[in-house]
Amino acid sequence: MKGFYISKAVAVAGIIIAVSAVATIIALSIVYSQEKAKNNAKPTEGWTTPPTATSTTPTPSNEPWDRYRLPDSLLPEHYIVTLWPRLHVDEHGMYIFTGNSTVVFRCVKETDLVLIHSNKLNFTQLDGHLAKLSTTDGSSPPAIKTTWLQVRTQYLVVQLNGNLVPGKSYQLFTEFRGELADDLGGFYRSEYYQGSQLKIVATTQMQPTDARKAFPCFDEPAMKAVFHMTLVHDRGTVALANGMEIETVNFTTNGVELSRTTFEPTEKMSTYLLAFVVSDFAHIRTPEGAKVLIRIWARRSAIAEGQGDYALNKTGPILEFFERYYNSTYPLSKSDQIALPDFSAGAMENWGLITYRETALLYDPHASSNGDKEWVATVISHELAHMWFGNLVTMKWWNDLWLNEGFATYVSYLGAHDAEPEWNVKDLIVLNAVHPVFAVDSLASSHPLSYSEEEINTPAQISELFDTITYSKGAAVLRMLSEFLSEPVFARGLSSYLKEYAYSNTVYGDLWQHLQKVKNTAGLELPDTVNEIMNRWILQMGFPVVTIDTQTGNISQKHFLLDPESVPARPSDYNYEWFVPIKWAKNGIHQDQHWLLNSSALYEPMKSVEWVLANLDVTGYYRVNYDSANWERLLSLLIEGHQVNKCLLIIPVINRAQIVDDTFNLARAKIVDTTLALRTTQYLSQEREYMPWQSAIRNLAYFFLMFERTEVYGPMQSYLKKQVQPLFEYFENITSNWEKIPTRHTDQYNQVNAISLACRTGVEGCAELTNGWYKQWMDNPENNTIHANLKSVVYCNAIAGGGEEEWDFGWRMFSNTTNAAEADKLMYALSCTKEPWLLNRYLEYSLDPNKIRKQDATFAIVYIARNVVGQPLAWDFIRAKWDYIFNEYGGGSISFSRLITGVTERFSTLFELQQLQQFKEEHSQTGFGSAEIALEQAIEKTKANIRWVAENNDKVLKWFLSA
Repeated sequence: MKGFYISKAVAVAGIIIAVSAVATIIALSIVYSQEKAKNNAKPTEGWTTPPTATSTTPTPSNEPWDRYRLPDSLLPEHYIVTLWPRLHVDEHGMYIFTGNSTVVFRCVKETDLVLIHSNKLNFTQLDGHLAKLSTTDGSSPPAIKTTWLQVRTQYLVVQLNGNLVPGKSYQLFTEFRGELADDLGGFYRSEYYQGSQLKIVATTQMQPTDARKAFPCFDEPAMKAVFHMTLVHDRGTVALANGMEIETVNFTTNGVELSRTTFEPTEKMSTYLLAFVVSDFAHIRTPEGAKVLIRIWARRSAIAEGQGDYALNKTGPILEFFERYYNSTYPLSKSDQIALPDFSAGAMENWGLITYRETALLYDPHASSNGDKEWVATVISHELAHMWFGNLVTMKWWNDLWLNEGFATYVSYLGAHDAEPEWNVKDLIVLNAVHPVFAVDSLASSHPLSYSEEEINTPAQISELFDTITYSKGAAVLRMLSEFLSEPVFARGLSSYLKEYAYSNTVYGDLWQHLQKVKNTAGLELPDTVNEIMNRWILQMGFPVVTIDTQTGNISQKHFLLDPESVPARPSDYNYEWFVPIKWAKNGIHQDQHWLLNSSALYEPMKSVEWVLANLDVTGYYRVNYDSANWERLLSLLIEGHQVNKCLLIIPVINRAQIVDDTFNLARAKIVDTTLALRTTQYLSQEREYMPWQSAIRNLAYFFLMFERTEVYGPMQSYLKKQVQPLFEYFENITSNWEKIPTRHTDQYNQVNAISLACRTGVEGCAELTNGWYKQWMDNPENNTIHANLKSVVYCNAIAGGGEEEWDFGWRMFSNTTNAAEADKLMYALSCTKEPWLLNRYLEYSLDPNKIRKQDATFAIVYIARNVVGQPLAWDFIRAKWDYIFNEYGGGSISFSRLITGVTERFSTLFELQQLQQFKEEHSQTGFGSAEIALEQAIEKTKANIRWVAENNDKVLKWFLSA
């Protein structure tokens, strides 16, 4: 996640609560996360307790077992693994699994040490040691000297009395037990109710470093091997794994009726792509004789209700699209996709057995919105893209994670577009990925896409990489690359790359080489090699603002920083200069692409023009500024284009969204005046398209965050009420007084915008509309007639305008629903109440897994923080319970960093900055895990917010009063 993700619409608090909520769900889900909780399980009888490092481990800190990276002396060839998850508690009240594993490995360099990853496993003693070593040819191996568990670096250490021989293969056998915990990482349990009966699912999430929690393994992406899996499971349950099941044999042991399912060996693959599930789920499948067996698995009731049908209908076509796109046949015989009640990521691309949150795979036309439907299509597309790019060919180390996830994020829009061409989803990548990641990448505390290998070592450092830079910036720069190479050349380069490196590992430079070869064959002209052009985009953080002076023809670039007084946290070998491809139009006529190679250049064709628009379709990863005269001409065009001809607009819709987003952010960076940005919203009373409105809503959300507690708030509300009322009336008209739903995909989104902002700003009739719908539902709970598209905005506004009765009804509906999409909408809406005591109660509920699933705890807290009433409550809650949250919910969780971001984004006073800095000091011992960067960014953003408010408060107030 991609998640993430990463990559879909990112929520920005405050202004349009319902729209922001849906976007937040998407963004936090695609960021493909893992909620890692500390497993403080007490050993059960017969377990071996890991000896402490001080009593059994040599003390020098530079020993191989004290380093996080495996030595290069051993290479795994294949594993033979048998696991038996218990779906009932044992005599100690615990869920456990037992198993054994044989790993066959080849010695590459002479060594007397076997290091293999193991985390939270308890081993059976074998001849006085934790493992047994043998050879594959029957000869005698060196005797084991000692074995121990190195807890900090997560190793099973096997020291030998002699050396292993290079070129020779050995096998290491272990027997072990682990807890089938509810920590959402490794081999874990998911729970749900079927009627009144509690059901347990044993499932997995290995990425990035949790395969070692299921069995001992060489848990690094370059350590590819073949896996022979066997699962022992309760009679009547179904076992799934990466490979197709070969046979299931029933047997009885100690009076317990069990089944043993064996699976086909996997292809050669990385440990993080392993998956296995035991459940009593039902499934639907493609017909017999289909080229690839596709099965959709979920809770029996969900399958019976047809919630898997959409995924089944779209998986095959999307797979076929990628086969054409990559010019490569899908390498497996089957594709299982399974929806899990508890899953921290949006989805996970396990080869042959893709795991999903229920909301990312299941679609119920009665409860799922068109946004939910798009989410399902794009997530399926993202995961299927990985079957080749990531699974067949895998990054050598996690420092190049961006290549896997950024690529899958980009092409997920291509796959979804092929599956649903009417949606025009390819344009939405600008709103969902490009604009949101600009906000992060314009901070001095941002980071490059690719690190050096040496910088990424620990599991927490690896987890930090699963962020919006990796997913969304990765997607944006690859989209830019595809654009200037052309899509056919880009695709041919990918095909060549995949063919050469199938079943092996690469670094990003390998892809550049293949794209360069294809580019040379195609005869394309570029200003430098693909390697030189792209390294500037991936090895230095940030992006440029390109300034075009239409009076002189001068074009220049400069590193864009949201806070111009900040200093980048990292130096750059390229002095923060980029090779910038500029697509542009002069007087409405498209011009040849121009490359900006240096910090400044003179471009004669830019002179003597009526108006210039650069970065057409926003295919370039940069912002654009103009001289004041050109800005004035563009603002005039926005108004005149709508007045003169509403059908054929002069500025394309995607660039109307860009103009709004660029000006607001240029203003925050003090490059243009804030009033220029506000003036770009004046034409919105005539705008009916989704993308410009969504861009404006997202940017105005910052104004709400900064001014919702000041005297600016009232005049801002009044101005926005005037702007949105025509949009509200437009949708009221085309939907026959809200009886119908608009036909176009993006119109359905913009209808939600219209209702949300109208209710937010007090447009007459809006509150009565939403409250009336909610009241009808309260009067007849068995018959919810609110359209799925409108549920979030209706629920939120009704609960915000109501009291305890409305909140309790929403909570009851949330607690009772078995539909994940409906639960998400209600979980968000409950945060909208204005009653502090209800919000505090909800905060307490958020950390009770019997009320809020662990996968959703972060979401609930962030939602509450986005409510102006709830923000100080959530901040106090986080500070008071930080140690508990950190330990129970896992400092390595990717969504954990979002908790810090979400709770602090309204901070704009010196007092709040001091609180934030004090919070950092007070919890320095506990630490912040994968939220370290998020905390630094929160401090940086708070300082910038303080300055911005001080400089703009009076100016903005005056503008809104006069507008």
